[in-house]
Amino acid sequence: MDSNATARSDAEWQNTLTPEQYRVLRRHGTEHAGTSPLNYEKRTGTFVCAGCGQKLFASDTKYESGSGWPSFWAPLEGAVETSQDRSLFMVRTEVHCSRCKGHLGHVFPDGPAPTGQRYCMNGVAMVFEPAGEAPGTS
Repeated sequence: MDSNATARSDAEWQNTLTPEQYRVLRRHGTEHAGTSPLNYEKRTGTFVCAGCGQKLFASDTKYESGSGWPSFWAPLEGAVETSQDRSLFMVRTEVHCSRCKGHLGHVFPDGPAPTGQRYCMNGVAMVFEPAGEAPGTS
């Protein structure tokens, strides 16, 4: 985990992340629908921030939304923060990592029970850590 992630300069982020991770996490980009291998991840484990390693979503909250992006009905407690996004001529709720403030995606009120929420995340903004494996070994 990288507790100093918020202190990184823009140049440090560019050197740390892949170009696509940088575009999404630091520049609020969106990956193309259906392109993330995390859409197909079915193992037990945790989805963590690709920027700082913060644990974001447990695998048992992931579901198939049909949106083309990894979707979850709830984040881990304290893992994400939200803000209003008024880009693209609409109002949406942006989701970002509570530690490094990296852009993860958006949350919509059309998800399944028990929360009714659909956390529609960019797969490139996350890394999957299978249960029982040391971080970085998957």
